[in-house]
Amino acid sequence: MISLALPKGSLEAQTLQLFREADLEVRRTDRDYSPRISDARIGKIKILRPQEIPKYVEMGYFDVGISGLDWVKETGARVREVANLSYSKTGEGNVKIVIAVHQSEDISRVDQIRPNSRVTTEYPEMTREFFGSLGIPVQLFHSYGASEAKVPDLMDVVVDLTETGTTLRKNGLKIIGQIMESYTVVIANRESFEDPGKRKAIEEIVTLLLGVIEARHQVLLTMNVPGGSIEQVIAALPALKKPTVSRLHGIDYYSIQTVVHKGEVNTIIPNLKAAGAEDILEIPITKIVR
Repeated sequence: MISLALPKGSLEAQTLQLFREADLEVRRTDRDYSPRISDARIGKIKILRPQEIPKYVEMGYFDVGISGLDWVKETGARVREVANLSYSKTGEGNVKIVIAVHQSEDISRVDQIRPNSRVTTEYPEMTREFFGSLGIPVQLFHSYGASEAKVPDLMDVVVDLTETGTTLRKNGLKIIGQIMESYTVVIANRESFEDPGKRKAIEEIVTLLLGVIEARHQVLLTMNVPGGSIEQVIAALPALKKPTVSRLHGIDYYSIQTVVHKGEVNTIIPNLKAAGAEDILEIPITKIVR
């Protein structure tokens, strides 16, 4: 049985949705920070700020945690990165830690930042290391949120997390550099991951979570095809994998099933119909385990 730390705040909704779709629903009441999952592999669960989770996992308070790679790097936690879940607070995809200045600044590159500039950030350790590697001395000010609102009146530079840069631009800022790209990760305590029983439980849970993420990009297509059209229909399907083809009883028809990328399905279906496919069904997939 493993203990698990889940993120509160910006990653919370997406994480709880992922676990629910993996049939590992996190059950809790309002303001309940010790919920439960009805799975024999999972024991203690806590919902904590993602900034705290890497160190707690390193120290062995939890076997497994979900946090951002940015907080693993910022805290310097010595943990095992088990899986990239590749989602952010609004959905799929990675985020970036960027350097931005006010649009009125005559600066287009990080190396043009003036020495001793005032820099506000929620990532002081990474920021200190980054500017140190460039040989640019700066004054660091730890931010507790709304960092973009402090430039230019209080600060000269902001180092902040962004998905699209829209909020920064709305506040009159421009991005001139990037420190790292981050994503949501499953991390494990190193000793726990070396324990055969715990490692098996961790890997099984991760398999379910990754199966959901993989399935979000795919759908199952099933259709009936007259014998005379079978080759044309198969030719209209993606060529990555062979479809499943079975003969229908008593008539010259075949049933075809195949998995296709969700982004292609609206183009594929008309092509299949034109090639002779009938009774085409598009079916959502909950998990794909490869």
